[in-house]
Amino acid sequence: MVAKKLLAVDMGASGGKCFVGSFGDHGFSMQEIHRFAHEGTTFFAQDRHGVMTDRTVWDDTYIYRQILDGLHTYRRDVGDHLDAIGIDTWGADGMLVTANGDIPGKVYCYRDHRLDGMIDEVKARIDAARLYQITGIHFQPFNLSNQLLWLVQHRPELLALADTYLPISSLFNFYLGGVKKVDSSWASVTQLMDAHTREWSDEVLDALGIPMRIMPGIVDPGTTIGSVSKPLADMLRLNQASLIAVASHDTASAYAAAPIANPAEALIISAGTWCLVGKLVPEPLTGSEALNANLSNEGGIGNTRLLKNCMGGWLVQELRRGWRIADGKEMGWAEMDSMTHQAPAFTALIDPDAPVFYNPENMEAAIVGFCKSTGQPIPAGRGGFMRLVYESLALKYRLVNEQICKTSGTKTNVVHIVGGGSKNVMLNQFTADALGVPVVAGPEEATAVGNLMVQAVGLGLIRTMQDALPIIRQAFPIRDYKPQATGAWDNAYSRFKGLCGQK
Repeated sequence: MVAKKLLAVDMGASGGKCFVGSFGDHGFSMQEIHRFAHEGTTFFAQDRHGVMTDRTVWDDTYIYRQILDGLHTYRRDVGDHLDAIGIDTWGADGMLVTANGDIPGKVYCYRDHRLDGMIDEVKARIDAARLYQITGIHFQPFNLSNQLLWLVQHRPELLALADTYLPISSLFNFYLGGVKKVDSSWASVTQLMDAHTREWSDEVLDALGIPMRIMPGIVDPGTTIGSVSKPLADMLRLNQASLIAVASHDTASAYAAAPIANPAEALIISAGTWCLVGKLVPEPLTGSEALNANLSNEGGIGNTRLLKNCMGGWLVQELRRGWRIADGKEMGWAEMDSMTHQAPAFTALIDPDAPVFYNPENMEAAIVGFCKSTGQPIPAGRGGFMRLVYESLALKYRLVNEQICKTSGTKTNVVHIVGGGSKNVMLNQFTADALGVPVVAGPEEATAVGNLMVQAVGLGLIRTMQDALPIIRQAFPIRDYKPQATGAWDNAYSRFKGLCGQK
């Protein structure tokens, strides 16, 4: 058959990539054709009360321009016919759109400090246990429930102008083809969707004062939701490729690409700016035990991801950013890895998810402050800070694994690490050591792989996501790590639990 060409646009909170997936008689292949970096920008503005506040926003115009650059590259290097496009993004943020297609404002970043107290504001309007029973989503500042309640309270004039609120993945589908839909994997993480019915919850929206009229329609992953608009296709000199609502929350796509044999026995870690640590379970678990463990039930593809958001590469990225500012140049990863290997083990530990690490002005200073407040020595040199982060992340994985296994009644016999973080050899080995089970790392571009496989299912190129797993195993290298020196990690874990307030 003539090979089908699909484009996966994979955007995380620090960068984006475009991949071409080809399905034909010779099997499946994937090629990266475009990559770009992006980050939130902070500026200061005075509000109507004369108060000067900082605002952290995304440049959605720049990101859209990069998607177009990816499409131009496709036309130049691959061909003038593209069968489909799927977009996945991080699982927070979005923007209001008017009936005339205008964007009234900027796209706030989920780390913006306007959300610092919004969890308490949400809980004041709806009982926490009831909210969790409905949505199955844990309480994090970036939840869309917090973001939209903030709009209700502080920007009612923008809500009055709005026709639809578009999550960030939907916003770019809107730019490409005027589509106003969101898939259930992304909608599930908002803390506004009923985890059992997969529809927006009237009860939650009413309690928070969010008008149902602004919420986009929810569709299943794999649904064709439209096509590239004709004027845009003509400008790109491409056909009007189908727009497919993939599992557009990047974690859902990444989990779909994990080549697991038995879901009950496999812990999956989607490692990037965030590390999403969890298991695939048949149905949402929204009882008190899951609530007390602060676990989320995120929508997957025929299953539920029972997981916890953990601070991941953000800690290292911010250390590196701070050192770049101090030095006037960027440190290379090879140099940083060498320093980390040379640093002594278990000098000090942190709880990676302590609030002080969410968006500090200076990450190194935040770590120093945490060490001082907990009576621990300050790491020696930059390698010491890096090693502290990696050891603490591995121990956090162990703690979350215990919580998930207890809640789900399962046991972990293998850890699958997927995504960009699966390239981190040291952290992969630390994870095997900390948990005392083998680690299987890869594929590195799991989110794009999952994105493409969902498109393929939607187009009928493969029958089910289960049929995609042997294709993934054959197409991508997978690396194995065996546990070593687990005794030292057991001792460190006792210290770590104390720092996290666990007995």
